Amino acid sequence: MKKNLKVTPEGTRDYLFKECTAVNYVCKKIKKVFESHQFHQVITPALEYYDLFSIKSGEIAQELMYKTFDNTGRIVAVRPDSTLPIARMVSTRMQNEVLPVRLYYNQSVYRNNPSFTGRYNEIMQMGVELIGSKGKRADLEIITTAIQSMQAVSSDFRIEVGHSMLFNALADTLEVKDSIKESIRVFIENKNYSALNDALDKLEQNDTVTAIRKLPSLFGGREVFEKAESIIKVPEALDALDYLKSLYEQLEKLNLGDKIIVDLGLVKRNDYYSGIVFSGYILGYGDAILSGGRYDKIFDAFDCPTGASGFAIDINYIAEKAKYRSKSNIPDVLVYARNEEDIMDAIAYTSKLVESGVKAQFSDLPDEAQAREFAAELGIKKFEIYGDE
Repeated sequence: MKKNLKVTPEGTRDYLFKECTAVNYVCKKIKKVFESHQFHQVITPALEYYDLFSIKSGEIAQELMYKTFDNTGRIVAVRPDSTLPIARMVSTRMQNEVLPVRLYYNQSVYRNNPSFTGRYNEIMQMGVELIGSKGKRADLEIITTAIQSMQAVSSDFRIEVGHSMLFNALADTLEVKDSIKESIRVFIENKNYSALNDALDKLEQNDTVTAIRKLPSLFGGREVFEKAESIIKVPEALDALDYLKSLYEQLEKLNLGDKIIVDLGLVKRNDYYSGIVFSGYILGYGDAILSGGRYDKIFDAFDCPTGASGFAIDINYIAEKAKYRSKSNIPDVLVYARNEEDIMDAIAYTSKLVESGVKAQFSDLPDEAQAREFAAELGIKKFEIYGDE
C-alpha cells in the first residue's frame, strides 16, 4: 500500500456534512454584510506567477509559498494571498473603471506553514478591498464593515485597532540598521517583552526608546491615548496617534463597549501597511481570525498609485465555532419507489416535496428492507413508499 494513500497533506483537512453546512452558514452571513456595503465579488486564479508575490511592498516569504513551474519553465505559486492578485487585476483589467471600486472575494489561500504550528495551510478566506479611496471616511467604513462581519457570525468577538505609522515614525529616529528595527517590530507584535527589552537595552536610552518600550502595554480603551501622549515626543508619531484617536471616537458611537480595543502594539509589517491596522478575535481562539488595514503602497508597484484598504477573514476557524448553529443534514421524509416503473415518478414526487418546503430525499437503495433500515439508523421521521394505492 502507498504510504500516503489515506492521509491529507499537513495543514489540510476534509469537511463533512455538518462542517460544510457550518462553512456555508458563515459565508452566507458574511456575504450579506459585504453586499450590503455594495462590494462586488471577484475570483482570481489559484496559480499566479511568483513575481507577483515578490514585490517589495507586499513580498511574501519564499518558504511560505507552494511553488511549481508552468510549461515554459516560469515559476508559479499557488495563491498565498488575495490582495496582490486583486491589485494586479485592478491595475490591468479594471484600469478604466471609475474609482473607488469595491470588491470582495471568497476563495482559499495556501501557506506552507512550519510543521506542528497547528495552523491550516489551506485557508478559506473571505475579504474586501476598497480601492481608490483614502482618508477617514474610507477607513471608518472598512473598519465598520469588519466589525459588522464579526457581529454576523459571533457575539463573542473583539476588534483591536492601531496605526502602522506610529511605530514607523518612532523607529525612523533610531540610528540602527533596518534589520534591527524589524526585529524590534516583531518583538512588539508578538508581545515578547523580554526580547524587546534586551534589544532596546543595547541602544542609547532616550524618549523614543522609552516610548517604543511601552508600546506593547498601551492596550485598552480611551485611556490609552492619554498615556501615549505623555510619553511620545516625535511629531509624526503624535499625528498618527491623533488620527487613530479621532477614528476611535467615531467608532465609540457603535456602542460596542469593550469589543473595540486600542492596541498601539499592533505593529504589522511596515513595508506593507501605510496607515490604520486592525485585527479581529473570537472567544476560544488565540490567533487573529481577521486582519486588515490600509496598504496604499501596494499599488505603486503596479504603476497605479492609489489608496487601498481592506481585510481578510479566515473562515475555517469561525466555522468550527459555528457548528452548533448549523442545521441538521438529516431529511424529514425518505421516499422509496416500490417498483422500477415508479422510480422516475418517485424522484419527481420527491422534488415536488422539496419545492413545497419539505426536507425530502429519494432512496436509491435496492430494496425496501434496506431503505427502512437506513431511515431508522439516521432517525428519519417519515418513510413513504411511492407506488402504493
